[in-house]
Amino acid sequence: MKALVYHGPGKKAWEEKPKPIIINPTDAIVKILKTTICGTDLHIMKGDVPTVTDGRIIGHEGVGIIEEAGSAVSAFKKGDHVIISCITSCGKCDYCKKAMYSHCENGGWILGNLIDGTQAEYVRIPYADTSLYPIPEGADEEALVMLSDILPTGFECGVLNGQVKPGDTVAIVGAGPIGMATLLTAQFYTPSEIIVIDVDENRLNVAKTFGATHTINSLTENAAEMVMTLTKGKGVDVAIEAVGIPATFEMCQSIVTAGGHIANIGVHGKSVTLHLETLWSKNITITTRLVDTSTTPMLFKTVQAGKLDPKQLITHHFKLDEIIDAYEAFGNAAKEKALKVILTS
Repeated sequence: MKALVYHGPGKKAWEEKPKPIIINPTDAIVKILKTTICGTDLHIMKGDVPTVTDGRIIGHEGVGIIEEAGSAVSAFKKGDHVIISCITSCGKCDYCKKAMYSHCENGGWILGNLIDGTQAEYVRIPYADTSLYPIPEGADEEALVMLSDILPTGFECGVLNGQVKPGDTVAIVGAGPIGMATLLTAQFYTPSEIIVIDVDENRLNVAKTFGATHTINSLTENAAEMVMTLTKGKGVDVAIEAVGIPATFEMCQSIVTAGGHIANIGVHGKSVTLHLETLWSKNITITTRLVDTSTTPMLFKTVQAGKLDPKQLITHHFKLDEIIDAYEAFGNAAKEKALKVILTS
């Protein structure tokens, strides 16, 4: 089969790899129908994720059809259409019993990290019964790719960890796909204001159409000063970091109000400065999280009911064997006006 293979920072290739096989009876082999590229994949390509080693097939999102199911798989059979969760869950360990699937003792974020991932023609999914979701007949599979990762990530790591409440003022720092997913799902809780901050004017314009009440271009404006002006000097109730660089985390610290929440979503490859000298007395809650995908079933229902439209996030389409071009487009998002790309086999 063909797959996208990581060969060290800045090096990748679309090349021939052996088709995966059943290793454990709880495995399933899934033929990829549609997949996508995540901001985390770009961090991998920069060398920010040292657990990803030379020769790894990357990718952790997608939908597909089961090609083969192991003898212990009871919830799925050959031919079933499925959503692949970015998090692999055994369903039995102490962490899984707490719904902390990201810390599963036998899984967690392993796809495209510790084992071969979804940017390929086929992928092996361990613990298939608890790591796949069935797709009903007639469902829009492109939209459901967004349930693999970005929608639960934005919702769990940003909205739920940030404890967004009705009437809150929320700032989302970063208007990439994860920031946009956070923007869409934050509106479940009717905050009074959602301020989106980014350096890409196109993404800020898109954020307005998605429900942002204010947008700030931090490349041309002093974002922290503007937030303080908008909030009459108080700052925001919830500051959500959705980029993964020191400057954006520092911005969140500078704009959060007393008693507020800083919710980190971004993948950080470098140290950040924690300004306890100014935060120690402000009753601030700082949260970090790797998505658990515990909310995927609920989000699935909102999509099926038409309450949430994840297809809004899709801007580009490619064939799976055009994945190198897709990375070029996604990596140059400002120039290409790219949010999420869909790769179809």
